[in-house]
Amino acid sequence: MKVLDLSTVLMGPYATQMLGDMGADVIKIETLGGDRTRRTGLGRSPTMAGWFMGFNRSKRSLAIDLKSDEGRNVLTRLITGADVLLYNVRPQAMERLGFGYRQVAAINPAILYVGALGFGRGGRYAGLAAFDDLIQAATGMPWLFHYAGAPEPRFCPSPIVDRLMATQVAMNILGGLLARARTGRGQQIDVPMFETMASIMLGDHLGGEAFDPPIGPWGYRRMLAPERRPYRTSDGYIAALPYYEEQWRRFFAAAGRSEWYDDPRFATPAIQLQNINALYTMVAEVMLERSTAEWLDLFRTLDIPAMPVNSIEELMDDPHLSDVGLLTKVEHPTEGQVWQISSPSTWSETQPGATRPAPHPGEHTRAILGEAGYDAAEIDALVASGCVHEWRRPGEDQGGAI
Repeated sequence: MKVLDLSTVLMGPYATQMLGDMGADVIKIETLGGDRTRRTGLGRSPTMAGWFMGFNRSKRSLAIDLKSDEGRNVLTRLITGADVLLYNVRPQAMERLGFGYRQVAAINPAILYVGALGFGRGGRYAGLAAFDDLIQAATGMPWLFHYAGAPEPRFCPSPIVDRLMATQVAMNILGGLLARARTGRGQQIDVPMFETMASIMLGDHLGGEAFDPPIGPWGYRRMLAPERRPYRTSDGYIAALPYYEEQWRRFFAAAGRSEWYDDPRFATPAIQLQNINALYTMVAEVMLERSTAEWLDLFRTLDIPAMPVNSIEELMDDPHLSDVGLLTKVEHPTEGQVWQISSPSTWSETQPGATRPAPHPGEHTRAILGEAGYDAAEIDALVASGCVHEWRRPGEDQGGAI
Protein backbone atom coordinates (compact mmCIF):
# COMPACT_ATOMS: atom_id res chain seq x y z
CA MET A 1 0.00 0.00 0.00
CA LYS A 2 1.61 3.25 -1.13
CA VAL A 3 0.76 6.47 0.71
CA LEU A 4 1.85 9.89 -0.55
CA ASP A 5 2.02 12.02 2.58
CA LEU A 6 1.97 15.73 1.75
CA SER A 7 1.02 16.67 5.31
CA THR A 8 3.18 18.59 7.77
CA VAL A 9 3.58 19.26 11.51
CA LEU A 10 1.83 16.59 13.64
CA MET A 11 -1.69 15.41 12.77
CA GLY A 12 -1.02 14.00 9.31
CA PRO A 13 2.53 12.76 9.95
CA TYR A 14 1.47 10.92 13.11
CA ALA A 15 -1.37 9.24 11.16
CA THR A 16 0.97 8.08 8.41
CA GLN A 17 3.52 6.84 10.93
CA MET A 18 0.82 4.50 12.22
CA LEU A 19 0.19 3.29 8.68
CA GLY A 20 3.92 2.91 8.07
CA ASP A 21 4.28 0.85 11.24
CA MET A 22 1.53 -1.41 9.86
CA GLY A 23 3.51 -1.96 6.67
CA ALA A 24 2.40 0.78 4.27
CA ASP A 25 5.03 2.33 1.99
CA VAL A 26 4.75 5.94 3.16
CA ILE A 27 6.50 8.52 1.00
CA LYS A 28 6.85 11.81 2.87
CA ILE A 29 6.64 14.58 0.28
CA GLU A 30 8.53 17.56 1.73
CA THR A 31 9.56 20.99 0.61
CA LEU A 32 13.21 21.39 -0.30
CA GLY A 33 13.87 22.64 3.24
CA GLY A 34 11.88 19.84 4.87
CA ASP A 35 8.94 19.71 7.24
CA ARG A 36 9.01 22.69 9.63
CA THR A 37 8.91 20.38 12.68
CA ARG A 38 12.38 19.14 11.76
CA ARG A 39 13.60 22.26 13.57
CA THR A 40 11.10 22.23 16.46
CA GLY A 41 12.84 21.60 19.76
CA LEU A 42 16.13 19.90 20.52
CA GLY A 43 18.12 17.73 18.15
CA ARG A 44 21.67 16.63 17.39
CA SER A 45 21.33 17.73 13.75
CA PRO A 46 19.67 20.92 12.51
CA THR A 47 16.88 19.10 10.67
CA MET A 48 16.37 16.10 12.97
CA ALA A 49 14.68 17.41 16.12
CA GLY A 50 13.63 14.75 18.58
CA TRP A 51 9.98 15.80 18.34
CA PHE A 52 10.03 15.34 14.55
CA MET A 53 11.64 11.92 14.86
CA GLY A 54 8.86 10.81 17.20
CA PHE A 55 6.19 10.79 14.47
CA ASN A 56 8.08 10.37 11.21
CA ARG A 57 9.60 6.91 11.36
CA SER A 58 8.57 4.13 8.96
CA LYS A 59 8.67 6.57 6.01
CA ARG A 60 10.83 7.53 3.09
CA SER A 61 11.46 11.18 2.24
CA LEU A 62 11.27 12.91 -1.12
CA ALA A 63 12.11 16.63 -1.04
CA ILE A 64 10.55 18.43 -3.97
CA ASP A 65 9.58 21.90 -5.16
CA LEU A 66 5.91 21.59 -6.06
CA LYS A 67 5.84 25.18 -7.29
CA SER A 68 8.00 24.18 -10.24
CA ASP A 69 6.69 22.47 -13.38
CA GLU A 70 9.27 19.70 -13.01
CA GLY A 71 8.29 19.11 -9.40
CA ARG A 72 4.60 18.88 -10.28
CA ASN A 73 5.41 16.43 -13.06
CA VAL A 74 7.23 14.24 -10.54
CA LEU A 75 4.22 14.22 -8.18
CA THR A 76 1.90 13.45 -11.10
CA ARG A 77 3.96 10.39 -11.94
CA LEU A 78 3.95 9.25 -8.31
CA ILE A 79 0.16 9.64 -8.12
CA THR A 80 -0.31 7.08 -10.89
CA GLY A 81 1.01 4.32 -8.62
CA ALA A 82 -0.32 5.50 -5.26
CA ASP A 83 -3.21 4.22 -3.18
CA VAL A 84 -3.58 7.24 -0.89
CA LEU A 85 -2.75 10.93 -1.10
CA LEU A 86 -2.94 12.77 2.22
CA TYR A 87 -2.64 16.53 2.61
CA ASN A 88 -3.37 19.09 5.34
CA VAL A 89 -2.95 22.43 3.58
CA ARG A 90 -6.12 24.30 2.73
CA PRO A 91 -8.02 22.75 -0.21
CA GLN A 92 -7.62 26.00 -2.16
CA ALA A 93 -3.85 25.56 -2.03
CA MET A 94 -4.12 22.06 -3.51
CA GLU A 95 -6.32 23.44 -6.29
CA ARG A 96 -3.78 26.17 -7.05
CA LEU A 97 -1.02 23.57 -7.29
CA GLY A 98 -3.11 21.63 -9.78
CA PHE A 99 -3.77 18.73 -7.42
CA GLY A 100 -7.39 19.17 -6.39
CA TYR A 101 -9.48 16.03 -6.21
CA ARG A 102 -10.76 16.17 -9.78
CA GLN A 103 -7.27 16.60 -11.20
CA VAL A 104 -5.85 13.78 -9.04
CA ALA A 105 -8.77 11.43 -9.75
CA ALA A 106 -8.26 12.01 -13.47
CA ILE A 107 -4.70 10.74 -13.06
CA ASN A 108 -5.65 7.81 -10.80
CA PRO A 109 -9.39 7.09 -10.34
CA ALA A 110 -8.67 4.46 -7.65
CA ILE A 111 -6.80 6.79 -5.31
CA LEU A 112 -8.07 7.87 -1.90
CA TYR A 113 -7.74 11.64 -1.72
CA VAL A 114 -7.71 12.45 2.00
CA GLY A 115 -7.79 15.94 3.42
CA ALA A 116 -6.90 16.47 7.08
CA LEU A 117 -8.67 19.80 7.25
CA GLY A 118 -9.29 22.43 9.88
CA PHE A 119 -12.95 22.95 9.02
CA GLY A 120 -15.44 21.21 6.75
CA ARG A 121 -15.88 22.63 3.25
CA GLY A 122 -19.60 23.30 3.67
CA GLY A 123 -19.34 25.78 6.54
CA ARG A 124 -18.43 29.44 6.84
CA TYR A 125 -15.10 28.62 8.51
CA ALA A 126 -13.90 26.62 5.50
CA GLY A 127 -10.48 27.81 4.48
CA LEU A 128 -9.53 29.33 7.83
CA ALA A 129 -6.21 28.36 9.36
CA ALA A 130 -6.49 25.76 12.11
CA PHE A 131 -4.04 24.68 14.79
CA ASP A 132 -4.39 22.52 17.88
CA ASP A 133 -4.83 25.46 20.28
CA LEU A 134 -7.44 27.09 18.04
CA ILE A 135 -9.54 23.93 17.81
CA GLN A 136 -9.26 23.37 21.56
CA ALA A 137 -10.59 26.89 22.03
CA ALA A 138 -13.37 26.61 19.47
CA THR A 139 -14.67 23.33 20.91
CA GLY A 140 -14.74 24.50 24.52
CA MET A 141 -11.77 22.77 26.13
CA PRO A 142 -10.15 25.85 27.74
CA TRP A 143 -13.54 27.17 28.85
CA LEU A 144 -14.37 23.83 30.50
CA PHE A 145 -11.11 23.98 32.44
CA HIS A 146 -12.22 27.38 33.71
CA TYR A 147 -15.78 26.22 34.39
CA ALA A 148 -14.41 23.29 36.41
CA GLY A 149 -12.39 25.57 38.66
CA ALA A 150 -9.22 26.75 36.92
CA PRO A 151 -8.59 30.48 37.56
CA GLU A 152 -8.70 31.18 33.83
CA PRO A 153 -9.27 29.19 30.63
CA ARG A 154 -6.19 27.21 29.68
CA PHE A 155 -5.08 24.79 27.00
CA CYS A 156 -4.34 21.13 27.58
CA PRO A 157 -0.52 20.92 27.95
CA SER A 158 -0.31 18.44 25.10
CA PRO A 159 -1.32 18.77 21.42
CA ILE A 160 -4.24 16.49 22.23
CA VAL A 161 -6.32 17.57 19.23
CA ASP A 162 -3.58 16.71 16.74
CA ARG A 163 -3.01 13.36 18.42
CA LEU A 164 -6.71 12.45 18.49
CA MET A 165 -7.15 13.67 14.93
CA ALA A 166 -4.26 11.52 13.73
CA THR A 167 -6.11 8.39 14.85
CA GLN A 168 -9.24 9.65 13.09
CA VAL A 169 -7.28 10.27 9.89
CA ALA A 170 -5.67 6.82 9.99
CA MET A 171 -9.04 5.17 10.70
CA ASN A 172 -10.70 6.99 7.81
CA ILE A 173 -7.90 5.95 5.45
CA LEU A 174 -8.24 2.31 6.49
CA GLY A 175 -12.02 2.53 6.13
CA GLY A 176 -11.62 4.08 2.70
CA LEU A 177 -9.32 1.27 1.63
CA LEU A 178 -11.91 -1.28 2.76
CA ALA A 179 -14.59 0.55 0.78
CA ARG A 180 -12.34 0.59 -2.28
CA ALA A 181 -11.76 -3.15 -1.91
CA ARG A 182 -15.54 -3.62 -2.21
CA THR A 183 -16.25 -1.09 -4.96
CA GLY A 184 -12.97 -0.75 -6.83
CA ARG A 185 -13.36 3.02 -6.76
CA GLY A 186 -11.39 5.71 -5.02
CA GLN A 187 -12.98 8.75 -3.43
CA GLN A 188 -12.41 12.05 -1.67
CA ILE A 189 -12.40 11.91 2.14
CA ASP A 190 -12.33 15.01 4.32
CA VAL A 191 -11.49 14.66 8.04
CA PRO A 192 -12.08 18.11 9.62
CA MET A 193 -10.60 18.96 13.00
CA PHE A 194 -13.37 21.28 14.23
CA GLU A 195 -16.31 18.99 13.47
CA THR A 196 -14.52 15.89 14.75
CA MET A 197 -13.55 17.47 18.06
CA ALA A 198 -16.96 19.12 18.37
CA SER A 199 -18.56 15.68 18.06
CA ILE A 200 -16.36 14.43 20.91
CA MET A 201 -17.00 17.40 23.21
CA LEU A 202 -20.74 17.47 22.53
CA GLY A 203 -20.94 13.71 22.96
CA ASP A 204 -19.50 14.14 26.45
CA HIS A 205 -21.38 17.24 27.54
CA LEU A 206 -24.78 17.51 25.87
CA GLY A 207 -26.34 16.02 29.00
CA GLY A 208 -30.00 16.99 29.30
CA GLU A 209 -29.66 19.17 26.21
CA ALA A 210 -29.52 15.96 24.15
CA PHE A 211 -33.34 15.97 24.28
CA ASP A 212 -35.75 18.40 22.65
CA PRO A 213 -37.06 20.06 24.69
CA PRO A 214 -34.16 19.76 27.16
CA ILE A 215 -34.77 17.62 30.23
CA GLY A 216 -31.87 19.08 32.19
CA PRO A 217 -28.68 21.12 31.94
CA TRP A 218 -25.75 20.39 29.67
CA GLY A 219 -22.56 18.87 31.06
CA TYR A 220 -21.27 15.64 32.55
CA ARG A 221 -21.27 16.61 36.22
CA ARG A 222 -18.46 14.31 37.34
CA MET A 223 -16.09 15.61 34.69
CA LEU A 224 -16.86 19.23 35.56
CA ALA A 225 -16.63 18.98 39.36
CA PRO A 226 -14.07 21.56 40.58
CA GLU A 227 -12.66 19.00 43.03
CA ARG A 228 -12.17 16.36 40.33
CA ARG A 229 -8.40 16.38 40.53
CA PRO A 230 -5.60 14.17 41.86
CA TYR A 231 -5.86 13.78 45.62
CA ARG A 232 -3.05 15.07 47.80
CA THR A 233 -1.69 12.39 50.14
CA SER A 234 0.64 12.83 53.10
CA ASP A 235 3.65 12.70 50.76
CA GLY A 236 2.46 13.27 47.19
CA TYR A 237 -0.54 12.78 44.94
CA ILE A 238 -2.71 9.91 43.79
CA ALA A 239 -5.54 9.38 41.33
CA ALA A 240 -8.25 7.09 42.71
CA LEU A 241 -11.69 6.33 41.36
CA PRO A 242 -14.21 4.41 43.43
CA TYR A 243 -16.91 4.24 40.77
CA TYR A 244 -19.55 1.68 41.60
CA GLU A 245 -21.68 1.63 44.74
CA GLU A 246 -19.89 -1.38 46.17
CA GLN A 247 -16.50 0.27 45.63
CA TRP A 248 -17.66 3.36 47.50
CA ARG A 249 -18.93 1.15 50.34
CA ARG A 250 -15.55 -0.60 50.61
CA PHE A 251 -13.70 2.71 50.52
CA PHE A 252 -15.84 4.33 53.21
CA ALA A 253 -15.37 1.33 55.49
CA ALA A 254 -11.60 1.09 54.96
CA ALA A 255 -11.23 4.85 55.52
CA GLY A 256 -13.13 4.64 58.78
CA ARG A 257 -16.03 6.69 57.41
CA SER A 258 -18.78 4.08 57.11
CA GLU A 259 -21.39 6.68 58.08
CA TRP A 260 -20.77 8.48 54.79
CA TYR A 261 -22.45 5.67 52.93
CA ASP A 262 -25.74 6.60 54.60
CA ASP A 263 -25.44 10.29 53.73
CA PRO A 264 -28.64 11.15 51.80
CA ARG A 265 -26.56 13.21 49.36
CA PHE A 266 -25.03 9.95 48.10
CA ALA A 267 -28.07 7.65 48.41
CA THR A 268 -28.18 6.62 44.74
CA PRO A 269 -25.78 6.98 41.82
CA ALA A 270 -27.98 9.68 40.29
CA ILE A 271 -28.16 11.71 43.50
CA GLN A 272 -24.46 11.15 44.13
CA LEU A 273 -23.67 12.59 40.70
CA GLN A 274 -25.57 15.76 41.58
CA ASN A 275 -23.43 16.10 44.73
CA ILE A 276 -20.18 14.77 43.33
CA ASN A 277 -18.14 17.86 44.20
CA ALA A 278 -19.06 17.55 47.89
CA LEU A 279 -18.08 13.90 47.80
CA TYR A 280 -14.71 14.65 46.20
CA THR A 281 -14.07 17.32 48.83
CA MET A 282 -14.71 14.83 51.64
CA VAL A 283 -12.50 12.20 50.04
CA ALA A 284 -9.68 14.75 49.62
CA GLU A 285 -9.65 15.34 53.39
CA VAL A 286 -9.31 11.61 54.11
CA MET A 287 -6.53 11.09 51.56
CA LEU A 288 -4.20 13.35 53.55
CA GLU A 289 -4.11 10.77 56.33
CA ARG A 290 -1.88 8.23 54.51
CA SER A 291 1.01 8.13 52.08
CA THR A 292 0.66 7.49 48.38
CA ALA A 293 2.16 4.00 48.73
CA GLU A 294 -0.19 3.15 51.59
CA TRP A 295 -3.22 4.23 49.62
CA LEU A 296 -2.09 2.34 46.51
CA ASP A 297 -1.69 -0.85 48.54
CA LEU A 298 -5.10 -0.38 50.15
CA PHE A 299 -6.91 0.41 46.92
CA ARG A 300 -5.46 -2.64 45.22
CA THR A 301 -6.55 -4.77 48.16
CA LEU A 302 -10.05 -3.27 47.86
CA ASP A 303 -10.05 -3.68 44.06
CA ILE A 304 -10.55 0.06 43.57
CA PRO A 305 -8.84 1.69 40.54
CA ALA A 306 -5.92 3.91 41.55
CA MET A 307 -2.64 5.09 40.06
CA PRO A 308 0.18 7.37 41.19
CA VAL A 309 0.53 10.83 39.64
CA ASN A 310 3.72 10.51 37.60
CA SER A 311 6.07 13.14 36.29
CA ILE A 312 7.35 12.62 32.74
CA GLU A 313 10.62 11.27 34.19
CA GLU A 314 8.69 8.82 36.34
CA LEU A 315 6.58 7.79 33.37
CA MET A 316 9.72 6.94 31.41
CA ASP A 317 10.84 4.73 34.32
CA ASP A 318 7.43 3.13 34.87
CA PRO A 319 7.97 -0.61 35.49
CA HIS A 320 4.90 -1.66 33.51
CA LEU A 321 6.10 0.19 30.42
CA SER A 322 9.43 -1.54 30.89
CA ASP A 323 7.67 -4.92 31.10
CA VAL A 324 5.82 -4.40 27.81
CA GLY A 325 8.76 -2.72 26.08
CA LEU A 326 7.02 0.49 25.06
CA LEU A 327 10.26 2.46 25.17
CA THR A 328 13.28 0.96 23.46
CA LYS A 329 16.71 2.44 22.86
CA VAL A 330 17.68 2.19 19.21
CA GLU A 331 20.60 3.37 17.10
CA HIS A 332 19.62 5.91 14.46
CA PRO A 333 21.99 5.74 11.45
CA THR A 334 23.05 9.39 11.88
CA GLU A 335 21.59 10.66 15.18
CA GLY A 336 23.05 8.06 17.53
CA GLN A 337 21.06 6.41 20.31
CA VAL A 338 17.47 7.58 20.68
CA TRP A 339 14.43 6.42 22.64
CA GLN A 340 11.81 4.96 20.33
CA ILE A 341 8.17 4.68 21.38
CA SER A 342 6.90 1.34 20.13
CA SER A 343 3.44 0.70 18.74
CA PRO A 344 1.26 0.26 21.86
CA SER A 345 -1.07 -2.33 20.29
CA THR A 346 -0.11 -6.01 20.20
CA TRP A 347 -0.96 -8.27 17.28
CA SER A 348 -0.60 -12.03 17.43
CA GLU A 349 0.60 -12.44 13.84
CA THR A 350 1.62 -9.14 12.20
CA GLN A 351 2.88 -6.86 14.95
CA PRO A 352 3.16 -3.20 13.83
CA GLY A 353 6.52 -1.59 14.40
CA ALA A 354 9.12 0.73 12.99
CA THR A 355 10.14 -0.33 9.50
CA ARG A 356 12.81 2.35 9.11
CA PRO A 357 14.14 5.31 11.15
CA ALA A 358 12.94 8.86 10.64
CA PRO A 359 14.51 10.11 7.40
CA HIS A 360 16.52 13.18 6.52
CA PRO A 361 14.83 15.55 4.03
CA GLY A 362 15.23 14.03 0.60
CA GLU A 363 17.06 10.97 1.92
CA HIS A 364 15.20 8.62 -0.45
CA THR A 365 14.73 10.97 -3.39
CA ARG A 366 16.83 8.94 -5.80
CA ALA A 367 15.29 5.57 -4.88
CA ILE A 368 11.72 6.88 -5.08
CA LEU A 369 12.27 8.55 -8.43
CA GLY A 370 13.90 5.38 -9.75
CA GLU A 371 10.83 3.37 -8.76
CA ALA A 372 8.67 5.94 -10.56
CA GLY A 373 10.51 5.22 -13.82
CA TYR A 374 13.17 7.92 -13.92
CA ASP A 375 16.60 6.79 -15.07
CA ALA A 376 19.83 7.92 -13.44
CA ALA A 377 20.46 10.70 -15.96
CA GLU A 378 16.95 12.09 -15.51
CA ILE A 379 17.34 12.04 -11.73
CA ASP A 380 20.68 13.82 -11.97
CA ALA A 381 19.03 16.47 -14.14
CA LEU A 382 16.19 16.96 -11.64
CA VAL A 383 18.66 17.31 -8.77
CA ALA A 384 20.79 19.73 -10.78
CA SER A 385 17.75 21.84 -11.66
CA GLY A 386 16.97 22.29 -7.99
CA CYS A 387 13.39 21.02 -8.23
CA VAL A 388 14.26 18.04 -6.02
CA HIS A 389 16.74 17.71 -3.19
CA GLU A 390 18.85 14.63 -2.56
CA TRP A 391 20.26 14.31 0.95
CA ARG A 392 23.70 12.77 1.25
CA ARG A 393 25.73 11.84 4.25
CA PRO A 394 28.35 14.45 5.13
CA GLY A 395 31.45 13.88 3.03
CA GLU A 396 29.73 11.53 0.60
CA ASP A 397 30.71 11.76 -3.06
CA GLN A 398 28.09 13.90 -4.77
CA GLY A 399 27.87 11.37 -7.56
CA GLY A 400 26.88 8.54 -5.27
CA ALA A 401 23.39 7.30 -4.59
CA ILE A 402 21.62 6.82 -1.29
